[in-house]
Amino acid sequence: MTLKRNALGRGLGALLENANTDITSKSKSESEDTAIAGSVSNLSIKQIEANPFNPRSNFEKVALDELTASIKQHGIIQPVTVRKMGYDKYQLISGERRFKASQNAGLTHIPAYIRVANDQSMLEMALVENIQREDLDAIEIAISYQRLIDECSLTQEQLSDKVSKQRSTISNYLRLLKLPADIQVGIRSNAISMGHARSLVSIQDEATQIKIFNDIITHQLSVRQTEELVRGNTPQTSSSKKSKAKRRLILSLEEKKMLEEIGTLLETKIEMKRQSDGAGKILISFKSDLDLQRILKKLEH
Repeated sequence: MTLKRNALGRGLGALLENANTDITSKSKSESEDTAIAGSVSNLSIKQIEANPFNPRSNFEKVALDELTASIKQHGIIQPVTVRKMGYDKYQLISGERRFKASQNAGLTHIPAYIRVANDQSMLEMALVENIQREDLDAIEIAISYQRLIDECSLTQEQLSDKVSKQRSTISNYLRLLKLPADIQVGIRSNAISMGHARSLVSIQDEATQIKIFNDIITHQLSVRQTEELVRGNTPQTSSSKKSKAKRRLILSLEEKKMLEEIGTLLETKIEMKRQSDGAGKILISFKSDLDLQRILKKLEH
């Protein structure tokens, strides 16, 4: 009996008949831990490469060191997420800070949740998961939102649903990307807050934006003071308050004597404050409602 020849040919047929060649189900070697898509597996750190789409570019050293120390003591509590690229090869989708800390801790293997995704899906997953879980600065969040819109073809409404944020919040972040580079660097370094930045966005002239940005840093203006400055008002800083206080006039001897006489008559403490423009006020102290009634009766006479 003549055997029917495999139309695919021995090479391709053998590949399709061998379960070990399915990159979405098993690793190349049976001696290695099986890495099934959709499962959590213990992967060699050497098998994992960084995610080129990850929006985070800065990792605070102190926080990274603390996480490294925690991993040395407790291990990885939350697995990273990777996608399978081929035999024993994976790429991070999210969890790069945990991955870096694990390397610093000297681990050789790390628990990983394995997913299969194309580049666009991976980008979307990475951006959404990092926005929700990582402590990104405002500019990194804005960049992530913009990339989701541009590279994943999302509308602001769709993005709002994916990240569970109001559309107005997303719009406020996106507007930060229109600010000059110097101001964006200031936001990333925490020199100014998101509130400061939102005030600066409303200014059309770039030179004015830079000037007010420098004023915020030089005079340590609050968000409210910055808003006043943007509206065209001069904010009252601590130095201006001091200068205003200095404009109060020192009481003359005659005025002091008059206050003593009134105080003796009313049997209470009397104060007077005069301004350089001639205005002022007299303060009469009282200890209780009864004391106030007593003073009022004396003033009636």
